[in-house]
Amino acid sequence: MFSFFKKKPAAEPRVEFPSTPQSEPLPERKPWLERLRSGLRKTGSSLAQVFTGTRIDDALYEDLEAALLMADAGIRATEFLLADLKRRVKAQQANEPAAVKALLAQALAELLLPLQRPLELQATPPTVMMVVGVNGAGKTTSIGKLTRHLADSQQKVLLAAADTFRAAAREQLAVWAGRNQVEIVSQEGGDPASVTFDAVSAGRARGCDVVIADTAGRLPTQLHLMEELKKIKRTIAKAQVGAPHEVLLVVDGNTGQNALAQVKAFDAALQLTGLVLTKLDGTAKGGVLAAIALWARERPGGAVPVYFIGVGETLEDLETFDAQEFAQALLD
Repeated sequence: MFSFFKKKPAAEPRVEFPSTPQSEPLPERKPWLERLRSGLRKTGSSLAQVFTGTRIDDALYEDLEAALLMADAGIRATEFLLADLKRRVKAQQANEPAAVKALLAQALAELLLPLQRPLELQATPPTVMMVVGVNGAGKTTSIGKLTRHLADSQQKVLLAAADTFRAAAREQLAVWAGRNQVEIVSQEGGDPASVTFDAVSAGRARGCDVVIADTAGRLPTQLHLMEELKKIKRTIAKAQVGAPHEVLLVVDGNTGQNALAQVKAFDAALQLTGLVLTKLDGTAKGGVLAAIALWARERPGGAVPVYFIGVGETLEDLETFDAQEFAQALLD
């Protein structure tokens, strides 16, 4: 199994989750690429059908437009990709659908590339991560998988069960803590901000490398609950100057264009630092990443990176995001 966590030599002050280069996938990542292709099959099949003919004409571009919209790329990203593709076809003088398909993969990978960035840990621990999202997006499961990779890389992790209102969430996080043999700070019915404060303080006192705070799922339209997230973020900053170092939004890939709305809303409230896109298996909506990437180009603070994507429930089904791999998997 490929581990997406890597320690740099002691002489270097920073450790990071590596992103693979834009070239042939590493041997360790080939099994992951097969899982990614399988997960994106529903999206990719509708796109691939566009290129089964023998002619490059208006009908091909119309079919491609429809396929991109069906894949939830959105109107703006679809228009952007089509314009970029036509420019590339003209420049390369492509005259076969297979060549156009390859150029589309290039255009998509280039659009997605700003989202590809490694997750870095602080030189001075602990690195504090706050994980947010709507109900059912897969926050707690993603935290569990991330914790497992960190623990396997000899990082000391402390979990904060800041979803204090849902017993099942605390229990699920406790199960992951037990599996990974890491500590957890939990309090039944307590104030979520207080739990995170205690967890960060405990993480510092116990010499932890990473503190990860799980939070209760909520819709961006629930303004009082969004205010609670802001309070948690402020409280973490009181417990440790400069924290949280990462505010990660977990997004369900099945939600299509609603995923973009979630990203915008949570970013406006919390200034996101990264995304985790889950449940891409079995969905026909994988094109939403193109919409997120186009929005990211115009974001004043720069792109919000997609640190990880998930295509299933097992540990191996969460991996670092690679723009070229994603584009290839989508169009293979």
